[in-house]
Amino acid sequence: MAEALHGTRQPDPGGEEEVQEEMAASHPYFNLPDFTQPSPPSTPASLPSKHHHCCGPSNATKGLFVALLGGGLSAGFVGPFSRMAYQTSQLPSLELLIFRCLFHLPIALLLKFRGDPLLGPPDVRVRAFLHAILNVLSIGCAYSAVQVVPAGNAVTVRKGSSTVCSALLALCLESQGLSGYAWCGLFGSTLGLIIIVGPGLGTLQEGTTGLYTALGYVLAFLGGLALSLGLQIYRSLHFPSCLPTVAFLFGLVGLMVSVPGLFVLQTPVLPQDTLSWSCVVAVGLLALVSFVCVSYAVTKAHPALVCAVLHSEVVVALMLQYYVLYETVAPSDIMGAGVVLGSIAIITAQNLSCDKEGQMEE
Repeated sequence: MAEALHGTRQPDPGGEEEVQEEMAASHPYFNLPDFTQPSPPSTPASLPSKHHHCCGPSNATKGLFVALLGGGLSAGFVGPFSRMAYQTSQLPSLELLIFRCLFHLPIALLLKFRGDPLLGPPDVRVRAFLHAILNVLSIGCAYSAVQVVPAGNAVTVRKGSSTVCSALLALCLESQGLSGYAWCGLFGSTLGLIIIVGPGLGTLQEGTTGLYTALGYVLAFLGGLALSLGLQIYRSLHFPSCLPTVAFLFGLVGLMVSVPGLFVLQTPVLPQDTLSWSCVVAVGLLALVSFVCVSYAVTKAHPALVCAVLHSEVVVALMLQYYVLYETVAPSDIMGAGVVLGSIAIITAQNLSCDKEGQMEE
């Protein structure tokens, strides 16, 4: 009766609090975040990870740097040292090639240790031998050229012809084009080589001396052509232990060709002084380092760009020609060397800029 007189039953205070909490939760004002509490660090999945910002240069850039530091700089000493060995003890070019090939033969121990065939897999053995023959021909032409032509000029002609031929072969055989900056670098490096060699070609002497000089330039050109063909063949070889296999085959084929040719075409000479032996050992070691670095680089970058970067060998050879061999370096040689270095800088900067653009896109 009391409850009926006083009306409905009083609501439970606890129940009212629950209803108010439910209404507050449904109101948009009360759904705002609590700014008084520190928020946990957010790691959205869309943001790039730290690994993408720290990624290194591309394979092409790595290949060009290997070609520059390991291939071009080391090979720049080979020509002047070969000329020093010839001037000191009249060491024939084929005998120097024999000594160089001997440094390649110990690589057979590495192949045997890894259980790989010395001559490569049967399906690519012919191409591997052809690559070795072309490299032996290129080196033989280069060593013969530096004996009748100044070392810097012989290296210049050989590298220039290898660059032009590599660009044409890659464009025709692989349909592998180049960017505008790359073509600019190739044109500049070739122009620098023409500046270096042009005045010497225009002042060839008549008679026997001029004939031998012209023959030396022809041999240097043929050496560059054979080098470009060998690089194209090497890019088509894909099997485990490819690099040590072709290095060993170079030594084997070189000995098979140069040993009989030495006794038929030239007269063997045994070096007697320490300087000649030092030059022979230096040529063998530096040439082996250059061979390995160039073979690695050509699988990472365009062969024409690799050959263009190898023009640094010309600059090193010209410096040694002046400071070590005490041979005259004309102003055109210095100007051409500057153009070559500028072209190498353009090619390198273009590849580095491409790497940065690729990282930003990622």
